[in-house]
Amino acid sequence: MNRGSDFIIAMEDVYKKFGDQQVLNGVSFGICAGTVTTIMGRSGAGKSVLIRHMIGLEKPDSGAVFIKGHNIVGMSASELNRIRRGFGVLFQEGALFDYLSVKENVAFPIREHLRLHEDEIQRIVEDRLEKVGLRNHQSKFPAELSGGMRKRVALARALALDPEIVFFDEPTAGLDPVTKAVIYQLIERTHAERSMTYLIVSHDVQGALEVSDEVMMLIDGKIALHGAPDQVRESSNPAVRQFVSGETEGPLRAD
Repeated sequence: MNRGSDFIIAMEDVYKKFGDQQVLNGVSFGICAGTVTTIMGRSGAGKSVLIRHMIGLEKPDSGAVFIKGHNIVGMSASELNRIRRGFGVLFQEGALFDYLSVKENVAFPIREHLRLHEDEIQRIVEDRLEKVGLRNHQSKFPAELSGGMRKRVALARALALDPEIVFFDEPTAGLDPVTKAVIYQLIERTHAERSMTYLIVSHDVQGALEVSDEVMMLIDGKIALHGAPDQVRESSNPAVRQFVSGETEGPLRAD
């Protein structure tokens, strides 16, 4: 059955192997438009590999990846770029350009994809920075910002083109608990303002359960559970229970 037409993002029986390591082992799921969905799993479980497939940066060994009903596997570069116009991406390290100011970092995708007058570009930049509380830091450079501030600039840039889908790859990695809470509040607030589809990859259990409409657990290269946060909390799956509780005893072994 083609799940692609029913969901804004879907995968069907996706396999991916790197060398002798089977990273994705028959992944299938569907994500409804307008939801906040988090993919959780241990470090090295393949969460970032999964998101790279959805963005089109990786091709599966087999299976299909659907974005808005279109299978992006095997698409031409021009077709894939057209699909990506509807994406916003916040990479794990923020991926800001060190040689550009905060303003120019946020303006970068606008200049790349839209032909707008400078006044309109400035209006959009100020609006996006206002949303993340950094409107007064436009002239600073990434090296002058804290880790949390860099993540907020990256979020403003991800929202610059008013995307339909925003991908977050470990948005709170390396941040202290207070700054993590700020990032999750921003995710909730920006999503509430315009119901985009947010796809978050994280191993931060508590933050993910609080911010998400749905959660997927990636274990042993497969989706072990896909449901509401309460279903994750109450799951009888031993591996899911161990991951959520952080216990050392169970089917998940330390590396």
